[in-house]
Amino acid sequence: MNSNRIELEKFRKFQGPLIDVRSPGEYYKGNLPNSINIPLFDNEERSIIGTLYKNFGREKAVIKGLEFVENKIENIVNNIIEALNLYKSNNNSKLDETTIKIYCARGGMRSFSISWLLEKYNLKNITLKGGYKTYRKWTLDSFNEDWEIVVIGGKTGTGKTKLLKLLDENNYQIIDLERLACHRGSTFGGLGMKKQPSNEQFENLIAEELNNFRKNKKIFVEAESANIGKCKIPHEFFRQMRSAERIEIFKSESNRLEELIKTYSIYEEQDLIDAVIRIKKRLGPQRTKIAIESIKKKDWKKVCMSVLEYYDKCYEYEKIGKNKLKKINMTDIFDNQISLKLIKDSMKF
Repeated sequence: MNSNRIELEKFRKFQGPLIDVRSPGEYYKGNLPNSINIPLFDNEERSIIGTLYKNFGREKAVIKGLEFVENKIENIVNNIIEALNLYKSNNNSKLDETTIKIYCARGGMRSFSISWLLEKYNLKNITLKGGYKTYRKWTLDSFNEDWEIVVIGGKTGTGKTKLLKLLDENNYQIIDLERLACHRGSTFGGLGMKKQPSNEQFENLIAEELNNFRKNKKIFVEAESANIGKCKIPHEFFRQMRSAERIEIFKSESNRLEELIKTYSIYEEQDLIDAVIRIKKRLGPQRTKIAIESIKKKDWKKVCMSVLEYYDKCYEYEKIGKNKLKKINMTDIFDNQISLKLIKDSMKF
């Protein structure tokens, strides 16, 4: 069986487990989504090999690498076989229909070595030509393409995320940037969310979403600032968001307060207090004091009213997509089909 180095477009089409053999540090920084990290070297070993290569050349680096791998071979193969069996089980795949897909940083020694090893076990596999570096280029290139973006805007508590979900359920193309960033974009945005991905991985996740879309159809996104927590929206994609068509959602203050209470009253007292303290300079001492006291008393309406004025002022500076503005008043509208019709009627599809 010969090892095959496959171009990215063809590589993606093969069915089988996707194995990243880079170090855990490289993997965390950014990876092909849905890949499994089965590293050839750990972070420290990779650093040692890199130093040897830089100071003494390739031969000494390869020899040290072989020393590191010598006692790992069985575990590496077993982990890959486990990933293969899990993939087949989850996808009802037969062995001859399944290909192990391997990549490293540049499609070099690490992926080639694992591929050679798997061939000795008669395991069908391919490697990604150019490795992760090729994938990153593909990711960044995708943001330079022209996309038909529609931004959904509205003040805090107008239910923009719910509208995105509704559009998704009705087969419209949407990108939930806050879900991908694991953050809602405000001081309270990390509550109840998983750890944020690295910024590089956030970009990879957006690119994967775009890859599933038809170019001639509109893509709905929520109006965001350039940063969502610690993640930054790719510059070229954000530039297109700024000049996109915009749907502005309006709701009454009572509707918005009700939405905020539902969202945030479920969290731990100290987590909410910490979130308020993070913006105490912008809230001012009086509003900060009222908000913290109200959290302790579980007076959720007063809590939300204390911070709503601050967020409404911030909202006045948001400029995303406002050059093509369509306004929709959804006060007291809670029926999904009516909401969907209002959005459809506001746009020319």
